[in-house]
Amino acid sequence: MQFVIKAFDGEGMLNRRMEVRPRHFEGMERMKEHTLCAGGLLDDDGKMIGSLLVMEFPSRKELDEYLANEPYVVEHVWERIEVERMNVVVFDGEIIRQRI
Repeated sequence: MQFVIKAFDGEGMLNRRMEVRPRHFEGMERMKEHTLCAGGLLDDDGKMIGSLLVMEFPSRKELDEYLANEPYVVEHVWERIEVERMNVVVFDGEIIRQRI
């Protein structure tokens, strides 16, 4: 199951985000087999305001377990998180026909 996670930082959290970022990256390193794509969301001025992740887990339960331990969640950097199911059909420049 693939998921799109759109997570928005709380107001004034940029400094906190940068403090927590090394632990976030450590966690992403451990989760890289589940991560199809990830990056920071930027406002019109290029300031980081959140994160977007496309991840794959066997179920929503495993995704929720990951999120419960994600440093940006634990440290209250992310204020609002939206999760949607996704059907990835193009990955790394290839069409994945078995998912269509």
